[in-house]
Amino acid sequence: MATPLVVSEVAKSFTMHLRDGVRLPVVANVSFSVRAGECVVLGGPSGVGKSSILKMLYGNYGVDEGQILVEHDGRLVNLATAEPRTVLEVRRATLGYVSQFLRVVPRTVLEVRRATLGYVSQFLRVVPRVCALDIVAEPLQARGVTAGDARERAAELLSKLNLPKELWSLPPATFSGGEQQRVNIARGFITDHKILLLDEPTASLDAKNRAVVVEMIAAKKSAGTALIGIFHDEEVREAVADRIIDVSEFSPRRYAA
Repeated sequence: MATPLVVSEVAKSFTMHLRDGVRLPVVANVSFSVRAGECVVLGGPSGVGKSSILKMLYGNYGVDEGQILVEHDGRLVNLATAEPRTVLEVRRATLGYVSQFLRVVPRTVLEVRRATLGYVSQFLRVVPRVCALDIVAEPLQARGVTAGDARERAAELLSKLNLPKELWSLPPATFSGGEQQRVNIARGFITDHKILLLDEPTASLDAKNRAVVVEMIAAKKSAGTALIGIFHDEEVREAVADRIIDVSEFSPRRYAA
């Protein structure tokens, strides 16, 4: 599909239940599309709704109205109204997410979620004591790639991102913020998702590794991936963006003026 992501007239608000149900509008009439091989950047001042849009695209936030259409498995899926199981299927096969954060949760909690409670947040959540190499390789293994091949590809990405080899066999919970972020990036870029959401992927990186991520984004674009992201680093934003969408155009305050 030439345009794998279409957002049409989406609105989002929050209800403050501890404040007598006061309704706070966040964004309104959000409409744009992302073509295959294109990187679209969400721009605008802090607090205008960039992160909220990214969370709606991934299904972490509900949508008041509108459509979020994704081409998945030969059909169009409206993530604004899709069942949770369908959202998880789209995430597994079609829609990837790369965040700047790493989160570790107990194995028992993950087992409950896997069997009973379905929830996936914007943050990468990994099992304690699992080494960085296996964390990065896991998305490929979930797609049926053999453990050996998945680990080999994970090693290539960790090497490309300059993560010291002596850390590959260690759990990343005690890594520095930049080291954890490189594990996140490797895990997010290891698959061939048709759509990739990028939430400040270079925020904690030095100049050398920011340049590596810019190269990785360029490679995804060449492969036909549709990317949409938030980049506060102006140099990185200018290097990767084909278009910049001013999210302040979707501010309810603009319509009320």
